Amino acid sequence: MEHVNLGRTGLRVSRLCLGTMTFGLQCDEAQSQAILDASAEGGIDFMDAADVYPLGGGPDTQGRTEEIIGRWLKGRRDRFIVATKCVGQMGRKPWDGGMSRKHVLDAVDASLRRLNTDYIDLYQLHSYDAHTPLDEALDALDTVVKSGKARYVGVSNWPAYKVARALGRCEIKGIARIDTVQPRYNLLFRTFERDLLPLCQEEGVAVIPYNPMAGGFLTGKHDPKGAPTEGTRFTLGRSAGTYTERYWHDQQFHTVEEIRGAAAEAGISMAQLAVRWVLSHPAITAPIVGASKPEQLADSLAAEAAGPLPADVKAKLDDITHGWRAVDAER
Repeated sequence: MEHVNLGRTGLRVSRLCLGTMTFGLQCDEAQSQAILDASAEGGIDFMDAADVYPLGGGPDTQGRTEEIIGRWLKGRRDRFIVATKCVGQMGRKPWDGGMSRKHVLDAVDASLRRLNTDYIDLYQLHSYDAHTPLDEALDALDTVVKSGKARYVGVSNWPAYKVARALGRCEIKGIARIDTVQPRYNLLFRTFERDLLPLCQEEGVAVIPYNPMAGGFLTGKHDPKGAPTEGTRFTLGRSAGTYTERYWHDQQFHTVEEIRGAAAEAGISMAQLAVRWVLSHPAITAPIVGASKPEQLADSLAAEAAGPLPADVKAKLDDITHGWRAVDAER
């Protein structure tokens, strides 16, 4: 497994990051630990979580993913780079979510307890909270770093102009810098190529995109004439509606069929093709790959080992999916 610098920092991370949002709902603890084992055996030593995970489970399951990871990490914490996120609503009170100083500092302590560790390698704001002044949130992240509770900080699901403003404020204030960005990015969602990815390249911000396979949609396993397969992200709890709205449309299915033809012509599985295409963009640091079974990691690991796509294959895919560069970033 190749390792690369996390943006302009000195930290080197594996070229793939394990996504864990299925742990504790779609995957029980035994299955989750089997996935963690397979990931580690494959050379992935970078994992991403969030305090609200497992996604789609609701208030009763929040925090379960971090707890599963914490139990698995016991005795081997120093062998892995652990990232997690806050901002999501974690309780009934209005201050139990968002980017306020109170919530960020409360949330990092809660994540540390669940993860069974005294530090987090990368702590991220999961989304943008318009009700909190940007400087308050950035100062809170700076406190988290200076207290030793996190090594680096970043953001997720932020548009380019907000990331640019945050970078400027961090620089002028002389506080911990936003070193990573976590956007959605795949063959069916290329909006951020127009602004966020060029910004990150210019400023040396690491990009760790999620959904490289569009929640499994880009594997080509779904039938447009039928209902989503039970147990997939398109049927799972509260996340089912999100994934259906993102991808379950005639135009996306049409594009997948065109990609299927390109994959067959290149002799590459659709799953590998999707991950290798993301890896081929020079702004990308480490795509976040998920799994609901250990064996599902095989395609992602093979994609990383094979490296970027041949130029002609990438050009064909870019042409097939060119229209998805104009998708509304908020969809």
